[in-house]
Amino acid sequence: MHRSLVLYSEPADPDHFRDYYVNNHLPLVKNWPGPLAWRYSFDVAATEGEAPYFAVFEADFADAAAMAAARASPHGQRVAADVVNYATGGLVVIHYPVQDGTG
Repeated sequence: MHRSLVLYSEPADPDHFRDYYVNNHLPLVKNWPGPLAWRYSFDVAATEGEAPYFAVFEADFADAAAMAAARASPHGQRVAADVVNYATGGLVVIHYPVQDGTG
């Protein structure tokens, strides 16, 4: 499995971010062919001090090639292009193969 992780910094208008993200961006994600599963949270906390991020999003793909194909697809490009409509604080996108830690 391969995971894409989006770390969102504090936006200029947190209420707009939440509203737009839930009502506009996530419906795009919901119809995006490629991810096996996805999840998000606005309740980001640090074990000590302030959390450096406002929100997180994770998407799991079969492998890196599936993630690349999903991102390059017309729908994936629409998902990416929509980010400017709510993520005014910036973001970091990372991806990595997921290793099984059980057993």
